[in-house]
Amino acid sequence: MTDDSKSLFGELFQPPARNVVPVLVPMPAPTAYSYAVPPGLTVEPGSIVQVPLGPRQVIGVVWDGGEDKGVDPKKLREITKVFDCPPLDGDMRAFLDWIAAYTLSPPGYVARMALRAPAAFDPEPMIEGLRFSGYRPEKITPAREKVLALTADGLSWTKSGLAHACGVSTSVIDGLLKQGVFEQVFLPPPPLVALPDPDFAAHRLAGPQKEAADEILAMQRKGGFAVALIDGVTGSGKTEVYFEAIAETLRQGKQVLILLPEIALTANFLERFQDRFGAKPGEWHSDLATRTREKVWRQVATGEIRVVAGARSALFLPFENLGLIIVDEEHDPAFKQEDRVFYNARDMAVVRARIAGFPVVLVSATPSVESQVNCLAGRYERIHLPTRFADAAMPDLHLIDMRRHPPERGGFLSPILLRSVGKAVERGEQALLFLNRRGYAPLTLCRVCGHRFQCPQCSSWLVEHRFRGQIQCHQCGYHEPTPNACPECGTLDHLVACGPGVERIAEEVERHFPDARTLVLSSDLGGVKRLRLELEAIANGEADIVIGTQLVAKGHNFPLMTLVGIIDADIGLSNGDPRAAERTFQLLSQVTGRAGRTGRKSLGLIQTFQPQHPVMQALVSGDASAFYEREIVEREKAQLPPYGRLVSIIVSADMRAEAEGHARGLRQAAPQESGIMVLGPAEAPLALIRGRHRFRLLIHGRRTNDMQTFVRAMIDRGPKERRSIQVQIDVDPQSFL
Repeated sequence: MTDDSKSLFGELFQPPARNVVPVLVPMPAPTAYSYAVPPGLTVEPGSIVQVPLGPRQVIGVVWDGGEDKGVDPKKLREITKVFDCPPLDGDMRAFLDWIAAYTLSPPGYVARMALRAPAAFDPEPMIEGLRFSGYRPEKITPAREKVLALTADGLSWTKSGLAHACGVSTSVIDGLLKQGVFEQVFLPPPPLVALPDPDFAAHRLAGPQKEAADEILAMQRKGGFAVALIDGVTGSGKTEVYFEAIAETLRQGKQVLILLPEIALTANFLERFQDRFGAKPGEWHSDLATRTREKVWRQVATGEIRVVAGARSALFLPFENLGLIIVDEEHDPAFKQEDRVFYNARDMAVVRARIAGFPVVLVSATPSVESQVNCLAGRYERIHLPTRFADAAMPDLHLIDMRRHPPERGGFLSPILLRSVGKAVERGEQALLFLNRRGYAPLTLCRVCGHRFQCPQCSSWLVEHRFRGQIQCHQCGYHEPTPNACPECGTLDHLVACGPGVERIAEEVERHFPDARTLVLSSDLGGVKRLRLELEAIANGEADIVIGTQLVAKGHNFPLMTLVGIIDADIGLSNGDPRAAERTFQLLSQVTGRAGRTGRKSLGLIQTFQPQHPVMQALVSGDASAFYEREIVEREKAQLPPYGRLVSIIVSADMRAEAEGHARGLRQAAPQESGIMVLGPAEAPLALIRGRHRFRLLIHGRRTNDMQTFVRAMIDRGPKERRSIQVQIDVDPQSFL
């Protein structure tokens, strides 16, 4: 072979060049890693792939950026698998990039939120089915005749489905199969939920509800990005109004996402949706079985599921053609995630809609101050529903001044409230007593030596849970059996419970009303299934007196509920949270709104030691607009959100000195910028959680300041993180603990 022929042979048979692509992997790296694409594999931005990372194989997603020309593909590790599922589209990738930049989170951690169901990346396996072959057996029985008549059209069936439809046993099907009556076929897996029908049971809305629905439909038909806030009192028909927006989106052939703060507990909502659309929506929340989550992820990506009702993480599902997002109870703090990637699902829903160019609808009886200000500025369209559906009356609200009407010694319920509970029970109606404190008592101490039971891993007291016979930390979950003797002085039977929780209120109620059916609703008294059953029991009138935490404020409809009593209305006003007044007003308004939703005359009684507080006065006067006006003025004066911006930085470490030293180093590294002020470091109010010491920095700036660039510079200039130190950045914090 000549040199020329050797050269030609080499050119013809040289292995094809490998492409290089960026892949985001679930690691806290600041950028994507480069991987080679081996011959025979084809990828595009958004492709979900498997790649080697150290000794492991991990899931990643091919990102934007194209081929890295400065990298030798031969020195790179190769993509090992491309999953057979739709890639994340450009809008979704832009959304994830935006969140990573805004929240100052590693892009891989953000992308991982969209890849929560690894087993769903490959198609579901086909299932075995049967189809009539045309052969009729010689022996025909009545059962066989039913089967043959149903399958004569040549359609395919599963064996169990055919047996059920014909009302026969599977042995009848097996006998026909053996005789060659059916041929075996393979069928695609069935959809998890049926397709919703926008015209299944359309409601004829009237009055304010129809006007509100018409406004939303006009916004939708206009097309493009827009935000509407449905601001209506409790029971005003807000859900029925946004159902019309969902129906219009379905008619357009697009998908809908409904975000709810407590989807695992809202069985009533799912039933209302089914009554309106003839099918339930797909659910997405942490209590779903793993296999169900995988099916939801896959069928959302392929477009088989048209509507999803989910918790905040549903925002990261890979919808094929999303056309509308509903954020119900948009004010609820549960929409804020405070783990790894800190984000507010309400705000991120607006961002996702803006990127993709479709409308988003926010819904609340007590909207957040941020949403109110956006309406005043013209950024959001406000749709107001001032009255309850069918003109049902709002509850008559009164304050009980606990200084003038104190409870009996050892009790927590005012005589006025007790008399009202007794009257409601006598009439066959229901009473709700609300206290936002789980357990029996928030503190247990020794009357002899004063010892207080504190968590060994956290700077918080151990809460007594008498129903379970334990004292427990609500921060880290540490628990131990309730002791009989003081561990400090050894004295027996001198431990005293200080303050009330819902279990202690239940004990007091049972003492006063021994014949009443009493039910305690709290998140730590059973799983989701039990809570759903208890909520259903209340709605069916199977309880006379309900004692509950904030779970009862989540939009439930209790037809017989005519009395709501707030045990300690001041509980939320005693901390340093700048949103304390707003949150107290929202929570108490939502709770009292559980009464009288079906038109019965109802009453709300609010026990307080601060009857002149603006929140209390706003509640009993029913003048929500005056409260919001005052709150907005105060926020603007102090340049607090939404007129200013906040970023919280928590530095934690196993050693207190390490955490404090790192926090001080960050403070010293802060750039000098007009309008931005760094407060701290100081010990966090919860200075110890799970054995880690915590110091806090709070950065305050004007609305126009670039807080992200400031914080990045602060982190880059500051001391380098060691393995024992963790720095958490929370842009737009909701919690100040």
